[in-house]
Amino acid sequence: MIRHVYERVSRARCIAQVIVATDDDRIAAVVQEFGGQAVTTPGSLPTGSDRVAYVARTLHDADIVINVQGDEPLIEPVVIDEAVMPLLDGNAAPVSTLIKRITDLHELTNPGIVKVVVDRDMNALYFSRAPIPVSREGDRTEWLGRHAYYKHVGLYAFQREFLARFAGMAQTPLEKAEMLEQLRILEHGYRITCVPTTFESIPVDTAEDLAKVRSLLSAAAGAGRTTA
Repeated sequence: MIRHVYERVSRARCIAQVIVATDDDRIAAVVQEFGGQAVTTPGSLPTGSDRVAYVARTLHDADIVINVQGDEPLIEPVVIDEAVMPLLDGNAAPVSTLIKRITDLHELTNPGIVKVVVDRDMNALYFSRAPIPVSREGDRTEWLGRHAYYKHVGLYAFQREFLARFAGMAQTPLEKAEMLEQLRILEHGYRITCVPTTFESIPVDTAEDLAKVRSLLSAAAGAGRTTA
């Protein structure tokens, strides 16, 4: 799985270098076996973004650092470029991320799928595992027709200097309650720009997710052989 992520990320136009930040020596060994670059980080670091920040300390030539989670084997290179654009355009927010419109009620009520609400300028107001906003009119089956709900696609683009600052911030109450590291940014008063995308993220969090991704990769490989 990590090789799929590594190779897809490498194809993004905005990427100059791909490094796997991991606290697991087994993952680092696998990356090195297929010729990738990996850095082993301390196991005490609380989140993936803290691990990325640990590695980014030595990336003095990088202005932007992107955190792509290792459980996204179907990540599309173009969406990485989409996420970076606000920072390249001089957006004042130090962080940008991706969101996608929710069209399925199961996704809205699934705590494994992170929801986000945004302001008029597409800056994040809050992230939650609960359905937000809650509609006080009608039952849940009517919610999607009453409001635009968004889910978070777990990819972050950081201004490198801000990423170092993020790693020095204390974890916050909401971050700990929701187990969502991006809330640390909001609780400390900084903005996160959200970029709408049509990309359908399938992070591998369960055995069911893994089976689905394997099926999609197998089908894609089969289609490629047929075309050839």
